[in-house]
Amino acid sequence: MMRSLLSIFPAASALLGFRANGAPVPQPAFTEAGFSICVQCWSLKEFALFEAIEMAAATGAGGIEVYPGQRLGGDHGKATFGPDMTDDQVQAVIGQLEKHHIAAVNCGVIDIPKDEAGARRIFEFARKFNLYGITTESLGSIDILEKLAAEYDLKVCFHNHPRPTALWHPDTIWKTLENRHENLGFCADVGHWAASGLDPLTVVRKVASRIHAFHMKDRTSTQEPSRDQPFGTGIIDIASILDEVRKHGFAGNVSIEYEYNWTTNLPEIAQCVGYLRAYSKLR
Repeated sequence: MMRSLLSIFPAASALLGFRANGAPVPQPAFTEAGFSICVQCWSLKEFALFEAIEMAAATGAGGIEVYPGQRLGGDHGKATFGPDMTDDQVQAVIGQLEKHHIAAVNCGVIDIPKDEAGARRIFEFARKFNLYGITTESLGSIDILEKLAAEYDLKVCFHNHPRPTALWHPDTIWKTLENRHENLGFCADVGHWAASGLDPLTVVRKVASRIHAFHMKDRTSTQEPSRDQPFGTGIIDIASILDEVRKHGFAGNVSIEYEYNWTTNLPEIAQCVGYLRAYSKLR
């Protein structure tokens, strides 16, 4: 499969971090800078999860962030990733992760209900993959999320979509988290903040102590239409953002979410991985 995938992206094997020879990605997924480099599988939504795992490993990333609803692929028919998976399907995904020496680190964006039984089902699902965190926008479920985040020792990361969605402004999450358990925090989507007319670095400086995860993007412009592009080539100061959260002990996932060139973006994702690896060695 790797040979066939790399034939789709002929320039990919020359990019930093590729392991076309099957050599393992170092485990655990953490870098010298203390955070994990992940590929958000939404970036590879045009592919089945089994393919996305292989492709993410090929970029040199140590982890992935899975999302509910992605087709599993392989011999699993129309089955998709999520809490309704059978035990055999869970083990098949774990086997694919182990085969390609990459870890599932986070899952999102996933809806979490207010009732304890429904929410606990998702936390139990996360436990099967030994996840670091769950990414959600279910701020209305915060009472049960606080209880279960402490019980399961799992980070709950509240994600922001752009204006005018409910959580677009960081103050909405920030104020709700006041005096709440430390396992509750942000999944900071810096591209969506930029698209909402906010300066991501300014926002991060305010909420850094509560950032547990990133959907990291670099953008061509703060004005729409804008698009994602390789890290370090756009308008978002990613290095300064990472510097800021590391002052507060950030040790979560930096998930590369690349929403452009959907079927041919693997080389660009690999460039983003290379940027983060270079950052981790230089800091």
